Amino acid sequence: MRRLRALRGLFACGGCWSRPPVREDGGRAAESVPAAVPTSAGRVASLSNRLQEEEGDRAEVYRELERVLQGDDGRVQSAVLARVIAAASRDMRAAQGVTEQVRTAASDVLVALARCHFDSVMCELQCRLRALGEISEDLVFVTLGKLASSYALRCVPFVGMTLFALRTMLSQVGSSRTLRAVCSVLEQWSKAVNSYLGAWQQCSFPRVGQAQLCSSVSPLFGHAVGSWLGCEEEEAKQAVLGAMAAMMGLLVREEEHRERVWEQLPWLLGQYQQVQDTFRVTKALSYFLAVLGEVQIPIPQDEVEAIGTAVHRQLSDGSKQHSGEHRSELSSCVLLLARVCPEDTVAFLRSQLGSRSEAARVVSLDLLGALVRPTAERGQSLPLLVQAVRCALGDPSRKVARAALRFTKELLGCSVQSCSAWDLVAHVFATFSQASGRLAQGKLSEAEAQEAADLQALCLDILRSLDVSVRGMTKLLWPRLLQYVVPAQYTGTLVPLCRCLRELAESRGRAGGEDGEEEPNVAASRQRAKLPRPQALLARLLVVAAAPHAGGGCGVAALRLLRALSAEIHGALGMVWAVKIPFLLQCLEGQSESCLDSAEWEQLLLKFLRTSLETIESQAWTVGLSVELSQQTGSYPRPSREQAFLYKAVGVSLAACRHVPYVRREMKKYLLRMNYLEVSEREAMISVVAGSAESHFHLALEVLQEFGASMEERPVSGAFKRLKEYHQGKRAGRHAALVLAYGRIALRAPPEQLLARVESDVVGRILRHYRASCQVLGFSFSTKDVQLKLALIRSVAEVSRAVRVAGGSRGVELCRKRELLGTLLGFVQGEPRDRLASPVRREAFVAVGHLSKLKPSLSREENRDLLDQCVGSVMPLPALEPAEEEGATAADAGHVQGLHARTMGALGELLTALLEEDLSSDWLAEMLHVLEYWLTSAKEWERERALQACAQLLGAFEERFELTGETSFGPFGSMVGLLAPFTCDSLATSRQRAGACLGHLLRIQGRTLETGAEEDEVQPLCQRLSAPDAEALRQASSRLRKIVCKHIPPAQATDFLSAALDGMLSAQSTCAQAAGEWLLTFLETCGGQLLTEVPEILSIIYVRMPTMQQDTLRHFLLEAVSLLALYHPGAVIDSLLQKQLPMDSDTEELWRVLGGKFFVDHVLRVLMEKLKNSGSDQPRTSSAKPEAEEEEAALEPLKMTRAISVVVSALQSPEAVLRLLPELLPVLLKQISATVGKEMPSSALITRGKLFLKGHASDDNPCRLSLETLEAVLRTCLDGKWLRLLRQQGAWAALEDPRAHHDGVCLLTGVLLRAGTVSLPLVLVLTRWLDAPSANLRVTAAAFCAELMKEPALQEWRCLQPIARALLEKLRDSSSTVRQMAARGLGNLVSGAPEKLRKHKGAVLEALRRGLEDAAAAEVVAESLLALAKVVTELKGKAVGSAFRDIARATKGFFDAEQASLRSAAFTLYGVLAASATSRWRSFFTAELGSTWATLVLHLRDPDPGASMACQGALRLCAPFLGLRRVRQGLAVNTRLSAAELLGDVCSQLAQESPEHQEMLYVAARRRFLGSCGELQAAALDVAGVLVEHAGLEWLTREEAMPLSATLRVLRSDGDPRVQQAAARLLRDTGLEQPPRRR
Repeated sequence: MRRLRALRGLFACGGCWSRPPVREDGGRAAESVPAAVPTSAGRVASLSNRLQEEEGDRAEVYRELERVLQGDDGRVQSAVLARVIAAASRDMRAAQGVTEQVRTAASDVLVALARCHFDSVMCELQCRLRALGEISEDLVFVTLGKLASSYALRCVPFVGMTLFALRTMLSQVGSSRTLRAVCSVLEQWSKAVNSYLGAWQQCSFPRVGQAQLCSSVSPLFGHAVGSWLGCEEEEAKQAVLGAMAAMMGLLVREEEHRERVWEQLPWLLGQYQQVQDTFRVTKALSYFLAVLGEVQIPIPQDEVEAIGTAVHRQLSDGSKQHSGEHRSELSSCVLLLARVCPEDTVAFLRSQLGSRSEAARVVSLDLLGALVRPTAERGQSLPLLVQAVRCALGDPSRKVARAALRFTKELLGCSVQSCSAWDLVAHVFATFSQASGRLAQGKLSEAEAQEAADLQALCLDILRSLDVSVRGMTKLLWPRLLQYVVPAQYTGTLVPLCRCLRELAESRGRAGGEDGEEEPNVAASRQRAKLPRPQALLARLLVVAAAPHAGGGCGVAALRLLRALSAEIHGALGMVWAVKIPFLLQCLEGQSESCLDSAEWEQLLLKFLRTSLETIESQAWTVGLSVELSQQTGSYPRPSREQAFLYKAVGVSLAACRHVPYVRREMKKYLLRMNYLEVSEREAMISVVAGSAESHFHLALEVLQEFGASMEERPVSGAFKRLKEYHQGKRAGRHAALVLAYGRIALRAPPEQLLARVESDVVGRILRHYRASCQVLGFSFSTKDVQLKLALIRSVAEVSRAVRVAGGSRGVELCRKRELLGTLLGFVQGEPRDRLASPVRREAFVAVGHLSKLKPSLSREENRDLLDQCVGSVMPLPALEPAEEEGATAADAGHVQGLHARTMGALGELLTALLEEDLSSDWLAEMLHVLEYWLTSAKEWERERALQACAQLLGAFEERFELTGETSFGPFGSMVGLLAPFTCDSLATSRQRAGACLGHLLRIQGRTLETGAEEDEVQPLCQRLSAPDAEALRQASSRLRKIVCKHIPPAQATDFLSAALDGMLSAQSTCAQAAGEWLLTFLETCGGQLLTEVPEILSIIYVRMPTMQQDTLRHFLLEAVSLLALYHPGAVIDSLLQKQLPMDSDTEELWRVLGGKFFVDHVLRVLMEKLKNSGSDQPRTSSAKPEAEEEEAALEPLKMTRAISVVVSALQSPEAVLRLLPELLPVLLKQISATVGKEMPSSALITRGKLFLKGHASDDNPCRLSLETLEAVLRTCLDGKWLRLLRQQGAWAALEDPRAHHDGVCLLTGVLLRAGTVSLPLVLVLTRWLDAPSANLRVTAAAFCAELMKEPALQEWRCLQPIARALLEKLRDSSSTVRQMAARGLGNLVSGAPEKLRKHKGAVLEALRRGLEDAAAAEVVAESLLALAKVVTELKGKAVGSAFRDIARATKGFFDAEQASLRSAAFTLYGVLAASATSRWRSFFTAELGSTWATLVLHLRDPDPGASMACQGALRLCAPFLGLRRVRQGLAVNTRLSAAELLGDVCSQLAQESPEHQEMLYVAARRRFLGSCGELQAAALDVAGVLVEHAGLEWLTREEAMPLSATLRVLRSDGDPRVQQAAARLLRDTGLEQPPRRR
């Protein structure tokens, strides 16, 4: 405890806080500490509680505690502080039960606590050092080291006791771990002391002396030297190394310890061989040298060399792979060494430049370069460094050269006091030249080439970094840098070189050219420099400026230098160049190398040169420039761009020269000395002569004519030489050169002079030289020389351009225009069609375009033919494919592609030229028509070329549209229809070109409509057409369609649709699909405006339907029709109804598509209305229409009926028909009624012979057609069972039959009633027909109403009484069928409304009774009889009243009627009367039966089965009224006998019971033997036969037998076979075949 109190007292003396006293409970006494932030304090308290309770992961708790302490001010309350320190200290020192992570984390928490509670933490750690001398735990040392590292100055007061404590336990250090921990404390605390000695003023406590602090460290240093330097473990070595370097850095401050430090320096350097991580050695050495530099302690020379050698060896040893950080630290060591001993360090590095090791020399140069800037900053002399480097400039090593260049760069970046650095500048240019030469020679490996390129880049970097504003730089560089401008080998340095020279010249100009007194070596150096002549500088800089973007912008730099050197080149140029050169530079602004027109730029430079020469006005200077230009042509490779420009400049200089003899001499020289087999030399001659012609036109023509004449003036002996020259191409080369020269001269000639001599001396000479080149020994050949053809073509183009420009608006006429055109087109046609081998086509197109603008003008037909030939020579060329032939390269493929592109460009220019000949939309359409053939090609590359040509043509027309004077663009629709489908072509380029075409068309159309064409949106859409994503392409194409279609005027709709439909026949499926989509988009967008165009549109679609059978294409046609019908259903229907019958499959399909759409209700309604109004119920007047019109009018309803049938058959659901059924049924029934019994008009049978499609039953029956339509309608909305019922009942056949039509209507009505499809609207419509003028309509209505009377719903609809009254009235109708149906309807009241029948029985009975009097219509009588049978059955006899008698008497009058229906109905009614005869009428009916029973029995053999059956029923019902018991019983019992059997039974009973009745029966039969009805005659004869069979002949007297026999013999000869047979049978049965003998 005493020791602890002493420690606290020492701490207090040191200015530190005292440690809080320990309480009895083990905690700390409260300390006056400001309260922490509540959140932070609470978090620390919570974490400390967790540590005491040992909850969770202790390492994680410590880490969280460390984060909290570091994130706030770190202050905590005393109690919490004590708990945390105690817990952390305990865990840090725990030997067992605690992981290494927990111990380390506890140590880190103590370091974090020391930020605000340093004294408490340090007190805890000092206590743990155990002053008794026992070795402390490792982490106590580690924590002390961390504290010294983090809080160096605050540790100084504790240095003495800490180091003392360490010294007491050094002898106990045994393990490597402990040694590393102790060394860590020594290193960090020694560095802390060093930091304090350099910044003691910042400390609040009293200053501690340097000697005192060193004395505390010295014993430890001695122990370390004596005991630790020989340790073997790597980690221990590194720990000892760090401690030793830190202690050496501290002890070297004191003189008394310095010698010991120098003694240990070799050991420190020797650690490079001992320690594996040499970076630790370098850091230790760097720390030691930094201390030396800080206190400026001199280093012995031997030690300097030792340090330099060790560091230099580390840097230059290639076997040591140091990191970049390590190498930087090594270089820093040298810099620190030079800071202390600069001269010794430089001397050492200079000595290393003589080393045999390349790496050593490179390292030395790099270190010297690193010393440049620090040396300059310290104000020391740089020449010492320059002299050291000079000896290495001649080193052959490339790496050394790079190092020397790096040094030069560093040197030139600092102040240059003298011109001693010039050699280094010259070395930069020499190195660049050598590297360029090596690269130009080639034959270098990849590594060598890269090395040379790196050298060049370094040289350029040095020149770019030159700052001429640095003091002394002007004296160093001006004007010696000028000598590197002209030589071509320094071209790569021109950009920085020109910049330096320009800045130097400008600075000299500002200083007035005064540089002050020059050093002697400067003047000598300037005298030795080979400065260029002014003409040489001008020529060189102009050549460089000709390619402004080459070499990183050499041209721009050259122009700027020219302006700066204007005074140096010629004094008269200053003002002119001050204006011209900025203009030239302005032309280059914003122009990249790809965008710059090199030819136009060269012309600007040549014009600048001409202006400059005119300003100088010195013939000698101009001649000197001409000579210099000629000489510099040899400095560049042949051929080259620079050389070509120089020759043009020579021509300009000769044009500016007024010394004619010199000009003539120069032109002749170039004509004679050139090798005409070389294209470049021919061009050189042409450039010189053509350039001269600008001022010496006549002289140039004269010189050319003389040269051409000299070629022809050869002796005959030279014939074989001529032949040889022909084969070698020399002769053709000369002629080609002259041909080109004439054309180029024409371009440069003054206009008036040219026009005076163009025909004879230019065009005539061109053709003469061309023909001469095709002749050998007087024979003409068709030349295959491509160069000769190109020469003629280009010359013609240039002459045409020159003549056109010279003529201006006058329009000069060229008499040989057609001759030249024929020659050019011959060249085009002669080119191979399977490849593009030469630029002949392209050049010919250009020449033809220029020629076409000259007079005499060609006709439109001639221009069209010319265009067709030119287009046909390019489009069929094969597609561009990667070169696969042997020897082919990417450059070859690129050349071919470029040739193709330029040829297509030339074709576009030709199209533009021909368009300008007749600037109108009609001529544009004709030109596009020429291209249309190729647009529809199956080959995608041909389509792509055609689209490119279209885009070029439309672009040209757009630019010139204002000149046409047109107010509308008529072909817009057809052109859009033609080109739009290609926006979906398989080729992306084709899609883009098609989009470009549409863009041009839209802008043209926008001008005519004076509206915007949405260009801002169209342009990006066209760019998106090249998207590979199908969805993006679809969206872009869809949007483009909508935009374009909005601008198609309705008047051009048919043109657009025709073109689009033609596009659907394209061989390319995607284009065909696209055409259909464009078609639909247009109709969707503009369909509402096309009412007047509907017939023509439908006609266009209909005509193309047979050619489009694929479902994918046909779908678009059908959709188009449906869209039109959506907007204009009436117009579409009217147009479709114009198609002639029979309706073909295409027309039917168009009707079907209308049936499949949502607006089918409207379609059907329109058809119904038309069908309803097509005919008239009024009878025809006498003023009939012409027969053709009548037949056409008769066909109209049939077309509509058939259309309804087709539309209904295409319905997807029955809702539409169900909604329209109340209206549709009357219309169809009306049509059926109108056509029943009619024949098809003859015009419908002429076209194809049959109606509608093959297999239809409605061949020539219009009613059947209507029935089929009705059946189709019912099939849609009725269940199948009802349709089967109709067929089973024979309803369709009855409806078609005029005689049974009313029965068919009844059957149909009955089924409809049962199916529930008869509604009140339908009833109201049909009942109105009862008063129609047409008898057929009245019959249909009456039949419908007759059947309708069975429907009880009539009462609900309140239609019963009106219909009943109408039927009563119709009993007087002029049509017997109507009367018949009226009677039937009244009879049907029994089923529909029996109570109403009883109510109005009198009227009904009376009306029906009157019907029995309708002698003119048996069917009416029969129907009345049947109706009465129903009524009487319902009313019974009593309710019938007095009418019973009248009805009974009237009924028996029809028993023998000829009509079977009458007989059957009468028998039926008679039976009903018998059954209904009440007591009131029983006696009456019995009496009546006495006269009618025989007739009833006779009719049991009625020939009509129905009548026979009705008679049988009536006889049975009348049986109760017969007085014959046996007969009555037989009728009652034998109910299952047939009529014949029943007749036999009755006759048998009569024979037995009443012969009188038997005779009465015979008499009744006999009366009928001679009747008028053969059937009844035969039946009566059969009954007589039955009587004979059952009664014998006893009752037949002789008086009766003779007339009978005579009658039967007569009847045996009757015309009716049935009567003959019956009479013969009766003769045979009675034995009366022989006349009876007289008694």
